[in-house]
Amino acid sequence: MAKYLERDAVIALEDLPNIGKAGAADLRCIGILQPGQLVGQSPLQMYEKLCSTTGARHDPCVIDVFMSAVRYMEGAEPLPWWSYTAERKRLLKSG
Repeated sequence: MAKYLERDAVIALEDLPNIGKAGAADLRCIGILQPGQLVGQSPLQMYEKLCSTTGARHDPCVIDVFMSAVRYMEGAEPLPWWSYTAERKRLLKSG
């Protein structure tokens, strides 16, 4: 697994696991400018806000990326974004 900064050292969105330039731009688009703002957020609501704000339906895998970032900032170990795919599918299926 790739090495990541310690949570305390994460300053920029791009410092987060699984967040590159595009992911950081998506987060900024929905008003998340600092990693600490992810704590307590709902990845599904974040995704819905992104789609609403941009007027486009984004790939549902974005939810997985948001899950990984939120969970990391809430104390979880860094995992690849696809580790959250099954959870996202269950969440969407349950409505």
